[in-house]
Amino acid sequence: MDLPESQGKTISDAWDFKGRPAEQSMTGGWTRAAMILGVELVERLTTLGIAVNLVTYLTGTMHLGNATSANTVTNFLGTSFMLCLLGGFVADTFLGRYLTIAIFATVQATGVTVLTISTIIPSLRPPKCIPHTGTPCIQASGMQLTILYLALYLTAMGTGGIKSSVSGFGSDQFNDSDPKESKQMIKFFNWFFFLINIGSLGAVTVLVYIQDNLGRGYGYGICACAIAVGLVVFLSGSRRYRFKKLVGSPLTQIAAVFVAALKKRHLDFPSDPSPLYNVDDGVNTKKKQKLPHTKDLRFLDKAAIKDPSIVVANKWNLSSLTDVEEVKLVIRMLPIWATTIIFWTDYVQMTTFSVSQATTMDRHIGKSFQIPAASLTVFFVGSILLTVAVYDRIIVPIVRKVLKHPQGLTPLRKIGVGLVLSTIAMVAAALTEIKRLRAAKAHGLVNNPAAEIPLTVFRLVPQFFLVGAGEAFTYMGQLDFFLRECPKGMKTMSTGLFLSTLSLGFFVSSLLVTIVHKVTDHKNPWLPDNINQGRLYNFYWLLAILSVLNLIIYLVCASRYVYKNKRLADEGIQVDEEDEPTCHA
Repeated sequence: MDLPESQGKTISDAWDFKGRPAEQSMTGGWTRAAMILGVELVERLTTLGIAVNLVTYLTGTMHLGNATSANTVTNFLGTSFMLCLLGGFVADTFLGRYLTIAIFATVQATGVTVLTISTIIPSLRPPKCIPHTGTPCIQASGMQLTILYLALYLTAMGTGGIKSSVSGFGSDQFNDSDPKESKQMIKFFNWFFFLINIGSLGAVTVLVYIQDNLGRGYGYGICACAIAVGLVVFLSGSRRYRFKKLVGSPLTQIAAVFVAALKKRHLDFPSDPSPLYNVDDGVNTKKKQKLPHTKDLRFLDKAAIKDPSIVVANKWNLSSLTDVEEVKLVIRMLPIWATTIIFWTDYVQMTTFSVSQATTMDRHIGKSFQIPAASLTVFFVGSILLTVAVYDRIIVPIVRKVLKHPQGLTPLRKIGVGLVLSTIAMVAAALTEIKRLRAAKAHGLVNNPAAEIPLTVFRLVPQFFLVGAGEAFTYMGQLDFFLRECPKGMKTMSTGLFLSTLSLGFFVSSLLVTIVHKVTDHKNPWLPDNINQGRLYNFYWLLAILSVLNLIIYLVCASRYVYKNKRLADEGIQVDEEDEPTCHA
């Protein structure tokens, strides 16, 4: 990939590190974008390298129970993605993307360094269990867990800040008004997705193997060094980056509309919407696509009523009608948003209980090589890549001919396919667990959690494969849907809406595990510390039932949803925006 040719001109909406208009030939381009991609590569390697194998560390080294370990993993991942919202707000409103990446990458490096130290110093973990002595294992102390959680949540904070800004800052290095650089921007997002998966593959294969065979200190130490190198490379390009001015967070606009509507709740609606304040009535700092007035969610219209008693108008007491309609567009997406959360609850089981299942099964290939339990997620990552290829090469051409959709499946249909696949995956997981427990009972291994059940671990592949295929469809569908449907003035909301479904899905998993563990723990526990004595299959059945109910609700919501472009076309408004590709993972 070649650098953009020297144009001898400056870019109107970009500045260099000294605040001068950025010269196109001297700033940005592929070299700087590659430095930014390196940060995402090491971030993905680190976050997934910790998460996919964390449950085995918590149960085997820290001696926590299965339910507690699973919740620790899901809370760690949920916090990582929830903090993306905070990182995005900080980047858009205060620091800018460059400083946000630099600061939060440092925070992540600190967190992983603390995690590495905690695995090396003996006093920061409990003593090893002595088998066949009848002496119970000593669980990690409060101090030891405090250090562990400090390390994990510093890492999560760093992940949130990096994810919120790295793809946006990378795209800032290309001038979208220049035809050549605009094409290069599309390639940037393709490389972004490619490196995400390279990082994932490296995490679930090489890093997991090092952690299990050489030691956690080596595995986590490699992550810390990788982040440090990535940060140094990122900072080395500071003088050549292109910077954009702060645009403010769309969350501020949403809050302003609600606050203005509440302040004027005593006012009556005008019979004609024409007197409502709109973008044409005053100077607007942001170029916006004027939206038509709609009759639903009328309470918000009060934010655009011109109140004579207000002497000095500002965004907190007067919003334009277009601002109000943009907020309405976001609210209309919420039912779709809410019904995609359960998918990520199903998804996260592949890094918790499915890994616990794998630790008890025959993981040998040949006589000597044993697959690390967490490396089963390689089938998950491989399924994603295979599904994307099959979709592009086979499904899209068929859909074009049969359904007459030039772009393939619509976003809502992609999400629907993903929800169906995740539901089937939970059924497959329940059936596999029943088979695993029968094998444990047949060989008298129910009371020996450390014993290897003579059942091949490849029995777990269907659930990993189905969830991976489901993620490919759901991921593509959600990104496409939120990017397409978010208003032009609130494009960064697409990232927030997408990442919040992941976060909430992980937290829902923690909530379900906590409730199930408390309700069933006394008589017939579903999720005991020894899963050979449990009923994990019932938990999978519960998720399958919830997924079916959620799918029904989703289909109702999706059938009633009207796409933004169709809504505008029905009003006789020509869509004048071009959606920019976006990738956040």
